[in-house]
Amino acid sequence: MPGFCKAATLEDIRTHGHILTPGRYVGTEVQEDDGEPFDEKMRELTITLSKHMDEAARLDTRIRAALKELGYGT
Repeated sequence: MPGFCKAATLEDIRTHGHILTPGRYVGTEVQEDDGEPFDEKMRELTITLSKHMDEAARLDTRIRAALKELGYGT
């Protein structure tokens, strides 16, 4: 089953120079096209990532302040 499992033969393994990285044997599952253009999807994902990174920075600041208040800050 592509992207999930494969019973590789010894000959398959020899062909790949005895490299056991699963991706060489398993392959990838076929992905359905969702119809959304790549540029639009990437723009949305980048915006979402940026929001998450901003929130992470805000939480890091709060955690550092709390640790400092408890005497563990630097």
